[in-house]
Amino acid sequence: MTVDHAQAAWDEGVRALAASQTHFDLSNVSAVDSSAVAVLLNWQRAAEKSAVDLRFSGLPTNLLSLVAMYGVENLLKIDRVKGHVLDVAPPY
Repeated sequence: MTVDHAQAAWDEGVRALAASQTHFDLSNVSAVDSSAVAVLLNWQRAAEKSAVDLRFSGLPTNLLSLVAMYGVENLLKIDRVKGHVLDVAPPY
């Protein structure tokens, strides 16, 4: 999810939210840049405006690093899976 695909990703996420999807699995995402963080934050904001509890999972390491670098991990509901144990990130 890079700047070249940010608008398409945003549009797809908005359609998914409108269809009552509450979980976005990003495990198929490989290429990312800072626009990916912006898209996630905007999806989260759109979900909150619609009173939807949106969760993300499968974030690739490079996207997790960007989220941490920008200090926004507490603004996103990211589920992390380690082995067979579900490790749920703050703010839960």
